[in-house]
Amino acid sequence: MQIDYLEVVALAERLHRQFLDVIQLELDVRGIRDINNVQALILHNIGDAEMTVSELMWRGCYLGSNVSYNLKKLTDTGYIVQQRSAHDKRVIMVRVSDKGADLCDLFRNMNERHVQALSRGNLNSQDIETCGQTLRGLQQFWSRAIEPGAMGGAVRVGV
Repeated sequence: MQIDYLEVVALAERLHRQFLDVIQLELDVRGIRDINNVQALILHNIGDAEMTVSELMWRGCYLGSNVSYNLKKLTDTGYIVQQRSAHDKRVIMVRVSDKGADLCDLFRNMNERHVQALSRGNLNSQDIETCGQTLRGLQQFWSRAIEPGAMGGAVRVGV
């Protein structure tokens, strides 16, 4: 089981990188050069919503410094709009601009093509649903594992 567990963790990371490669190919084919694959995925994860940077980080696989850098680039290139929250001036809200919405449509279409191709291939909707349930289970497990005192607590070195 330990080998299977570690293989699943490695596979999840590889799948994320491969999905970024697929996004980059989509950008390259269309000659879009003012945004990279990570920025495009951030844009896609914002979608039609308006959210804080913290909410965005929970939606995707980003580190804080990477999100700040990429949001600045996305703002500079006109893909997103940032503004202070009306309720708390310390909080920055982000949303997709019209230019960003056009790119989000492109990725929605890409994902629809992928779903159609999957249905013609070896995977069916039940396979995808089962995979999603398994990954959500791992996510919940890891969320509980990082809570203070979880699973016997963290080992403290040098104390």
